[in-house]
Amino acid sequence: MSKIKVAVVGCGAIALRRHVPEYAANPNVEFIAFADPKIERARKFAETYGGKSYSSYEELLKNEKPDAVSVCTPNYLHAEVAIAAANAGAHVLVEKPMAVTAEEGERMIEAARKNGVFLMVGHNQRLMPPHVKAKEILDSGKLGRVLTFRTSFGHPGPEGWSLDGRNSWFFRKEEAIMGAMGDLGVHKSDFIRYLLSDEVAEVAGFVGTIHKEGTDVDDNATCILRMKSGAIGTLVASWTQYKGGDNSTTLWCEKGVMKIGTVHGDEVIVELVDGISETYKVGAMATNEKQVPSGVIDAFVECIRTNTPPSISGEEGLRSLKVILAAFESQATGKIIKL
Repeated sequence: MSKIKVAVVGCGAIALRRHVPEYAANPNVEFIAFADPKIERARKFAETYGGKSYSSYEELLKNEKPDAVSVCTPNYLHAEVAIAAANAGAHVLVEKPMAVTAEEGERMIEAARKNGVFLMVGHNQRLMPPHVKAKEILDSGKLGRVLTFRTSFGHPGPEGWSLDGRNSWFFRKEEAIMGAMGDLGVHKSDFIRYLLSDEVAEVAGFVGTIHKEGTDVDDNATCILRMKSGAIGTLVASWTQYKGGDNSTTLWCEKGVMKIGTVHGDEVIVELVDGISETYKVGAMATNEKQVPSGVIDAFVECIRTNTPPSISGEEGLRSLKVILAAFESQATGKIIKL
């Protein structure tokens, strides 16, 4: 089979650290183009990996015919670029949050459907080894029903991650639309839905800017979720965990407790009510400091090669997005939002 021709739109940190090296490591891929308004960033990739560089995605899509496009732009452009790529006949992998409104998400799904291409959302939390193991254990039934939970994702903020540091688009509301909730909270709304094989029924959200000076995007959120099954839990997203960031989940179940990433970040601990305790060390989770392959790119490429729709579909991305949008609505209205 000939190689999959890939174009990357947006050449910032996520492209540099995840998308581009992971495509480069996949033998089934060849790069044909990179686009970024800071064209020197696109040029640098093109020089290293081959392909052409463009200063806009419109120009790229006019001149090239990619099989697949990675959308690594600021949040407000996700829908626009993804829809244009789908209309150009390319499969689309979009970073999270897939869009900034539910209506945009619907339009992206419709564009992919209409053009017969795949739309996948980069929710890499599902693919991290401890999370894969946790799902397998939970699905085995040995813990019984999940009753309560807490899931959290926090770090010191994007200034240490983004190529532009404190001047990053992450802090500009017109480009980011949302802060920690769009960056981290949506990972957790996606993960808890996936892990519990359950949907969120109600959301109460406390979302605010507590500490990051000079920005009006949220840097912290704490939400209470009620699932369709009746399970109740909390979801935390934070950009102000300056020491000891957190990417952990704990489930209290009928027959015991499951702790995921609560100690070193890479283990699953199961403690059963009858006294048995098991620890599974299954491999690390990716952190900003320690980039391990996310699995997202390989999964996307495999979907295209085998013509298999992605499990982390646009529909899945939209359900996870709606949870965080409900948290903002709850904060704004002071009400509990039903989904």
